[in-house]
Amino acid sequence: MPVTATSAAAPRPLVFAGFPASSWAFALRVWLAMMLALYVSFWLELESPSSSALTVAVLALPTRGQGMEKAGYRLLATAIGVAASIAIAGVFSQTDGLLLAVFGVWVGLCVYVAGLLDGNRAYAAALCCITVALIAIQQIDTPLQVFPTGVARGAAIGIGVLAVALVNEVLAAPDYHPVLAGRIEALHRRVKALAQGAERDSAAAAASLLHDIASVRPEIASLVTESSIGTARTEAARSALVDLVSAFSLGRMLAALPATSAPAQNADNPGREAARMTSMSRSWLQSEINRKNAEVSSSLDALHGGTRPYRAWRAPLYRSRRIAAETGARTAISFTLIAVFFVLAGWPSTELCLSLVAVILGLSSTAPSPRSFTMVTLMAMPIACLLAGILKYLVFNGVSEFQLLAIGLAPVVIGCALLISLSSPMLSSLGRLVLVFTIAVLVPTNPQSYDPEVFLVTSLFACLSSVLVFAAQMLLPPLSEDRRVRLLLGEARRELDRLDRGRARRLAPEEAAFRDAARIEQILTANGSSAIDDQIATTTMRCFDQAEALRRCRAELDRMRQGPLAGPAQAAQEALARRNGGAIFAAAKALHRAAARSNLFVNAAIAALLAASTAFTPSQSPTDSSQGKRQ
Repeated sequence: MPVTATSAAAPRPLVFAGFPASSWAFALRVWLAMMLALYVSFWLELESPSSSALTVAVLALPTRGQGMEKAGYRLLATAIGVAASIAIAGVFSQTDGLLLAVFGVWVGLCVYVAGLLDGNRAYAAALCCITVALIAIQQIDTPLQVFPTGVARGAAIGIGVLAVALVNEVLAAPDYHPVLAGRIEALHRRVKALAQGAERDSAAAAASLLHDIASVRPEIASLVTESSIGTARTEAARSALVDLVSAFSLGRMLAALPATSAPAQNADNPGREAARMTSMSRSWLQSEINRKNAEVSSSLDALHGGTRPYRAWRAPLYRSRRIAAETGARTAISFTLIAVFFVLAGWPSTELCLSLVAVILGLSSTAPSPRSFTMVTLMAMPIACLLAGILKYLVFNGVSEFQLLAIGLAPVVIGCALLISLSSPMLSSLGRLVLVFTIAVLVPTNPQSYDPEVFLVTSLFACLSSVLVFAAQMLLPPLSEDRRVRLLLGEARRELDRLDRGRARRLAPEEAAFRDAARIEQILTANGSSAIDDQIATTTMRCFDQAEALRRCRAELDRMRQGPLAGPAQAAQEALARRNGGAIFAAAKALHRAAARSNLFVNAAIAALLAASTAFTPSQSPTDSSQGKRQ
């Protein structure tokens, strides 16, 4: 029997040693870029050649756009950090204890700013404190060396960025927009399935879908650096995400409406009017959902083609200032406590350990769970020290030729890069940290130093830094998952109150809905790996539904301030302010009758008011409520 096209199996990707060919190509690019950066740094006789190799390790990302976006933020943050190092060292270099307090304040400030950002922008904020740690703190006893050290670090980082860019271009590193478009298409299918379903999804499933949509936002910015048409692709992807959230909210409104029942024979029966209003709302919502789905498809076509979308939405980010402030304060106190510990201990040459403490605290602030990141660091640091010792004293063993350095580093760099390419967040993070810390402890130089005492002290303080950060987090733990969720839910309720009073009108309803989705993404991220509690999910989605209904009602009723429907529209606004489902439904009926007398179509306003009525009376539909009262 002939084999048909539908039954033909898809070609399997080439796999070697358990990793696909794409992972091996990525690992090879990382190794080549690191060797190129080290070779150029040695040739230029830079003071800090290992910083170029560390830059390559930090920028080890599978696609070209992701690496270049992070490289741009790394250069910007380095410039800010060098300037801050010069200013802090110049003003407070003779103040002893006050200098450490200023360092702690700077670390806390950077962590606070990182808490208000996302993606590589948050990484850049954290890198500002890391740069100060690696420049000013390590030169705390020689403040005159801060400026030349900062210049040397900046030059090495520039070499590393150029090496990554050149290798990715020559070896044709893949673009990210096809992967991003595939993720958005999969999300679009899930949203359409929700709109086509007969019943509303569970609150946990709905919150999970919003989390998945909003979590794509930080990755969109990398499209800008991918090609000359990256800006257009970024706008297209952003618009697709905003329209996805809009279609999702419309689908929930449609699913929440009561089923249309057969109208009664008496034309004056309120049940007949309620059924007619419900049918009208269903028709309008379905047409709006179809329009939004068409706009998502159009934005996806623009993303593939590199053209600008029909409408460029903003995708505003939500971040809690309260959570960012508490996290920054706790980080500043933790750093200060560790610094006081070193002062009381009186150990010599602890600058390296204190700078690594700032590095771990800064990087952990960008992780969903700082304590989990610290645990991974506790595992990665001894492994990195062991690998660095094996390389230095067993593999290299006194040699200084660059060819042998490249060959000896190949297994470690390629192996860690293969771990980075894995989909597991735990293994990927472990591979990146092991690679970064191995280079930091090994410190490749020309000529290479083989002093065992220096190596042992460096390894000891490197491991001690992660232990001290873990101990500080045990003494002053980061914000718990429950507290983060409570703070975010409290902020959602307060914003809902402000919406009810007619404030916060800067965003379009679609953009404001995406901002609410970003908050839900924060709630689920704060909840960690555990499944979200049903009560929390229900409360979260109820706030989302109510806010979306209020915004749509306000947008539609604002258009009626002038004209024959101004009176019913004002009455509807007052009903919304009372948050009474029955009153809102009564106002919708009054508006419907006034529009019928004036021969005007207000289907959008009626649908929004019915959605608001349902959102504020979730246990009973307005149609059933009115019929029950008549009976």
